[in-house]
Amino acid sequence: MTSAVHCQAIRKSFDSGEARVEVLRGIDFQARAGEMTFLVGPSGCGKTTLISVIAGLLDASAGEVALFGQTIAGLSARDQIVFRRQNLGFVFQQYNLLPSLTAAENAAVPLLAAGVKRSVAVKRSTEMLHKLGIGHRAEAFPKVLSGGQQQRVALARALVHEPRLIICDEPTAALDHKTGETVMELLASSAVHPERAVLVVTHDNRVFQFADRIAHMNDGVITAVEENSKLRS
Repeated sequence: MTSAVHCQAIRKSFDSGEARVEVLRGIDFQARAGEMTFLVGPSGCGKTTLISVIAGLLDASAGEVALFGQTIAGLSARDQIVFRRQNLGFVFQQYNLLPSLTAAENAAVPLLAAGVKRSVAVKRSTEMLHKLGIGHRAEAFPKVLSGGQQQRVALARALVHEPRLIICDEPTAALDHKTGETVMELLASSAVHPERAVLVVTHDNRVFQFADRIAHMNDGVITAVEENSKLRS
């Protein structure tokens, strides 16, 4: 099966006063195309740092990341931006919605950045919002949306341009169980594609059955990876 994400010996350190804190301590990790991979572990173990390195939002202190065979560090800064725009969808914990744009416009941002005509981009983003059960709020601005509604707008933004790799940081954290299952079903259907993968960081064990593989992380290292077929059956 094709490797969508390949991390080799990834290390990441941060300066903290006079000390240097090593958050990632030699990570070897793979996420396969056609699958949804969960990354789980206690708070502070390095999960968000790892996906930030995978997405190119942080530079690794050491090691190498390749996405669909492309080594990100080998690209120029401009080419990294273009690669991420074309191939990645990222759902942040903080949502990062633009307050001056409506829900539909926020969700359409990746398409607009790619040069899609505005009317077409907004139509496609509105359709995605309807799939997520929030189409009736397409014209609303972020300030009047609940946390769960904002999260679904952020998810629509990550999915609307059909990226090859979708990375989600706690995508069900602000959602009720039924809505969370709807979101996970949509992510799972997105992952069932030979050239696409979904990587999810979560503490929500209610949705573990949606994973194909679960990578367990603790204290900056991957401690185990389990196939999840028994939960998917």
